[in-house]
Amino acid sequence: MTAFWCESAWLTGGFARRVRLVTQDGLIKDVLVDADPQPDDVRLPGVTLPGMANAHSHAFHRALRGRVNGGGGNFWSWREQMYAAAEQLNPDTYFALARAVFAEMVQAGITVVGEFHYVHHRPGGHPYGDPNAMGLAVRQAADEAGIRLTLLDTCYLEGGLNGGGHVELHPGQRRFSDGTVEAWAARMSERRGETDRVRLGAAIHSVRAVRREDLPRVVEAAGDLPLHVHLSEQHGENLACQMFYGASPTQLLDEAGALGAHATAVHATHLEDRDIDLLGGTGTGACFCPTTERDLADGIGPARALHDAGSPLSLGSDQHVVIDPFEELRGLEMHERLVTNERDRFSANDLLLAASFNGYRSLGWSDGGHLSKGALADFVTVRTDTVNTAGAAHDQIIYACVASDVSTVVVGGDVVVSDGRHRMGDVGRLLVGAIDRVTGGVPA
Repeated sequence: MTAFWCESAWLTGGFARRVRLVTQDGLIKDVLVDADPQPDDVRLPGVTLPGMANAHSHAFHRALRGRVNGGGGNFWSWREQMYAAAEQLNPDTYFALARAVFAEMVQAGITVVGEFHYVHHRPGGHPYGDPNAMGLAVRQAADEAGIRLTLLDTCYLEGGLNGGGHVELHPGQRRFSDGTVEAWAARMSERRGETDRVRLGAAIHSVRAVRREDLPRVVEAAGDLPLHVHLSEQHGENLACQMFYGASPTQLLDEAGALGAHATAVHATHLEDRDIDLLGGTGTGACFCPTTERDLADGIGPARALHDAGSPLSLGSDQHVVIDPFEELRGLEMHERLVTNERDRFSANDLLLAASFNGYRSLGWSDGGHLSKGALADFVTVRTDTVNTAGAAHDQIIYACVASDVSTVVVGGDVVVSDGRHRMGDVGRLLVGAIDRVTGGVPA
């Protein structure tokens, strides 16, 4: 049993001061408010928040940060550079990169990650001796970095979609594909089981990558697992889908039975009113990735409209142009301010729910992301005396803090980050070494 005395904390019932969180066996055993610290308590000065959830991650994209700007272009040209990075991955290099990226996440205050995993095979598409070798590398990386993981095994069968139909796989996509839904489902069924730190999920890459007739079979194979899907990130996807299928991507997913409380639509940027009604009416979650959506010039999605329609909102760092959960949650609000010319489109509690509980829920961890008795003992403490947070009201700290203001991160009752330092040591050095192995150490 370990007790943590928090100067202040954001509990499920609201903001409170002088809080003792008593943990045992990875869970919060008791929550005491207006409590005095005891001699053996771990003291957490600052503001303690529920652990942050990164509901959408492609760990290997981190190798592209600061290397793919200049020359104009858009999402589609960026994608070619992403394929080139993917070609350099193998189980060893992917393990090293994912471990460093996950450590960067934990140091930033993220305690659970949903890895949208589609780099399954060797370049060219031939399987490894263990067909889940890449997924196992991701699992080992998360374990060593001290982060919870939902491995979202992704079905990726087609090269894309245009007005004339689906196209063949790009050479850079071949290692993503199992060839058929049945082969994907068979490989997925061989994945190692869940642990107290790993849960399993499934994903449809997009309606570009899975044909209409294949979507119901993916849904059936996924069963009751969390199911994530890239949805309407680009105008081009919507146009091609309408031209070839006469329906929106959201309508195709609804027709296939893919929507519901177990499902999360990632990005959900370019939606019609009927799409919003379908997502909200089925309780389908929507995961926004504000820093990626603006970096790739994707657009600003209808976050408030989805929230009002009934879609729980969550957040992800996607391609990791930034790993900072506070930047993502502020981005959700600030993008709304830009398109509406109104402030406070979401309350602070709404934003914290998106960054914590809703993200945990979307990844199959409804027992986490909240500071209450019986919940997972995952929490994050933010300093209030930094150049960013000095003077900020404790109950408005999320509008001021950044990742580097995180002092302590606890996952399952274990202290993984203390005094702003990850237990593995210098995360920057880990990142440099891992990225050099993917890029050959050659500057962009």
